[in-house]
Amino acid sequence: MSDTLQAIKDAVVNRQRNEIEGLVETAIEEGIDPKTIIDDGLIAAMDVVGQQFSDSDIFVPEMLVSALTMKLGLEKVKPLLKSEATEPKGTIMMGTVKGDIHDIGKNIVLMMLEGAGFEVVDLGVDLTVEKLVERIEAIGPDLLSLSALLTTSMPEMERVIQELGTRSFRDKMKVMVGGAPVSASFAEKIGADGYAADAAEAVKLARRLIDEIKE
Repeated sequence: MSDTLQAIKDAVVNRQRNEIEGLVETAIEEGIDPKTIIDDGLIAAMDVVGQQFSDSDIFVPEMLVSALTMKLGLEKVKPLLKSEATEPKGTIMMGTVKGDIHDIGKNIVLMMLEGAGFEVVDLGVDLTVEKLVERIEAIGPDLLSLSALLTTSMPEMERVIQELGTRSFRDKMKVMVGGAPVSASFAEKIGADGYAADAAEAVKLARRLIDEIKE
């Protein structure tokens, strides 16, 4: 790995927001391939951050700053990718189910998934089953990620999965769930394909589920 790529990775891990844009510009000037900057610099850094979070070496505030640092670097590279046939690692649609307007956890997961190279479509909060189905039909994501923070909104996750089960696209799309009151046993009970306890786990789960789709 070049010194500049290592510096980019270190800047994200160490939350150096004031330095990341200059480092990415330097990498571009050095002729480093934009995809390499993303994969070996930015995404590799977020993998480290995710592991640090899982190990409780850092917490939500630190992870958020690293994610924001990564996004600053990503914005510098994105214009160079428009002329290239760069495929995202998969398309993930996500939102908070009907009856729940909490979005902090969802937004953290969203940033981590973007940092891992996925294309993420954020549908927001308080989503009805009808709205979700309409957007899934229009976009055709590989993965649907549902969030709930209230126990009263958890049954809505089951309603969504039941409705999706009546549609043909359910065979081509995985569903993962998360949120403070949600558990692995609940996810299994309602027919979800997976459960993630936090943002770092969500990235690992998304990678696994999308790999299963592409097999």
